[in-house]
Amino acid sequence: MEDQQPAAGDLTAEADSVHEEADESDARPVDEIDSAAAEPELEGGDTDDEATTITPDGARERRPAGRRLAAAMMVAAVLFVGSAAFAGAVVQPYLADRATAATKLRVARAAANAITTLWTYTPDNMNTLADRAQAYLGGDFGAQYRKFVDGIVAPNKQAQITNSTEVTGAAVESLDDPNAVVMVFTNTTSTSPLTKNIPALKYLSYRLFMKRTNGRWLVTRMTTVTSLDVTPHL
Repeated sequence: MEDQQPAAGDLTAEADSVHEEADESDARPVDEIDSAAAEPELEGGDTDDEATTITPDGARERRPAGRRLAAAMMVAAVLFVGSAAFAGAVVQPYLADRATAATKLRVARAAANAITTLWTYTPDNMNTLADRAQAYLGGDFGAQYRKFVDGIVAPNKQAQITNSTEVTGAAVESLDDPNAVVMVFTNTTSTSPLTKNIPALKYLSYRLFMKRTNGRWLVTRMTTVTSLDVTPHL
C-alpha cells in the first residue's frame, strides 16, 4: 500500500487556522492582559460593612468598617466632653468674679446712701433724722445713732444748722459674705445764720462695718478715719 501524504491544500488550511488563532491572541490589548493578571480574584467581594487589607505575607485581613466608625464616634465624644469640661473650668472663675464684683457694688452703694442720709439734715427735718437713718442701720448701732441725734437736735435747731454731705468715693476693703468693710469719703458743708451762712467745709472719711440682713446691707458699726477742716479763712 502506498504511503498517503496529506494534500498540500490541507496543510495550508491547518496552518492558516493556527495563524488566525495566534493573531487573535496577539490582538488582545496589553493593558487588559496586565490588568487581568494584576487584579486578584476576590471571593464573595467586599461589602460596605467591611474592608479588606493585604498583610505583608500576602494574606487577606478583613476588618469591619462599622468598628472604625464606632471608634471615630467615641473619639469625637471624648473630645466633646473634654472641651466642655475645659470651657466650664474657664467660665466658672469668670462668673464667680462677676458675682463678687456685683456684690461689692451693692455694698458700696448701700454704704454711700447710709452716710448721705446720716449726715444730711436741715432745721426743719432734724426731728425725723433718726427715723430716716434706721433703714440703713443694723444691730445696736441704730440705737446708738438715735441717742447721738437726740443729743444734738435742740442745739442744732437753735443755731439753724444745715448740714449737707456729698459722697465722693466708696471702696470695699473686705467682703466675707455676709460681712463687709467699706471706706466712704465725703465732702460736708455746714451753714448757719450765726456765721452769716458762710459755709464750713470739711473733708471726712468713714470706715463702715456692714452686715447683710434679709437681703439688705446694713451698717452695724462706724468709725471716723479722717476729719479735715478745709474752710477758707479770710
